[in-house]
Amino acid sequence: MGTPDFAVDTLDAIVKDGHEVLLVVTQPDKAKGRGKKLQYTPVKEKALEYNLPVAQPEKVREETFMEELETLNPDVIVVVAFGQILPERILNIPKYGCINVHASLLPAYRGAAPIQWAVIDGLEESGVTTMYMEKGLDTGDIICQSRLTLSQDETGGSLFERLAKEGASLLLTTLKELEAGTATRTKQDDSKSSYAKMLTKDMGNLDFSQDAVVLERLIRGLNPWPSAYTRLKEKTLKVYEAKVLSETEVESFDAKQAESGSVIAVDKKSFVVRCGKGALRIMNLQLEGKKRMDTAAFLLGYKIEVGETLGE
Repeated sequence: MGTPDFAVDTLDAIVKDGHEVLLVVTQPDKAKGRGKKLQYTPVKEKALEYNLPVAQPEKVREETFMEELETLNPDVIVVVAFGQILPERILNIPKYGCINVHASLLPAYRGAAPIQWAVIDGLEESGVTTMYMEKGLDTGDIICQSRLTLSQDETGGSLFERLAKEGASLLLTTLKELEAGTATRTKQDDSKSSYAKMLTKDMGNLDFSQDAVVLERLIRGLNPWPSAYTRLKEKTLKVYEAKVLSETEVESFDAKQAESGSVIAVDKKSFVVRCGKGALRIMNLQLEGKKRMDTAAFLLGYKIEVGETLGE
């Protein structure tokens, strides 16, 4: 059971490892684009590559769907970013349980967006967890965990790809342990839990009165989606990469008194925006109606001057 790109690596690994996949369950196709054509989920596309049967129930609580699962009587149900809450009746079907692959080191970062929040919050380490599913949200007993160190320039996108691969590998280890009867159960310490709420587009609105360090992490965490943004001459300006400048560097521009959001320096490769503390050197962006590009290319065709203000 899975839907987005994050779940594709796990499905791929399960098939290549020789397990028999009785059924792939994913969310219903959605109409996208101007033509409103139905678009398959990434998991469905991968399943069809392997000629695997696919089910797309509007709600997994549908009686006919639950009966289908009971008839299949699977040994295990693997769930990766599926997108629906499973009722207890489904959780009780498989012999080895429903096993979830979650992109955090539980009990930290339960919820919808653990990958991006790890970057936004400036974590040095994240990882993946496999666990037995129960009625609560990401509260089941832990089976295995794998840790990854975040790089200085880690983005939501780069961590997504790394954890997707790590999750697939950890799931195969988990299946071996389940089959061998060696899988352990570790209860989560609820007192150490945290919640990674769903991302929204308005979260990316850059408030330059904040610390440059905080904004730079937000920019990386929301790259590539939903992306951090501001306003430049009444157009939306998405920011995908920025570098933090210290207060000492800000003083070198003679801009200590400059207002937050004002441009305090421009060169051929970038421009610098004053923040509540420190400043951001904007390195990669996308102006409304244009393609994403390095700031150096942007400045060849667009003039930005010291003293201009970004924001509403």
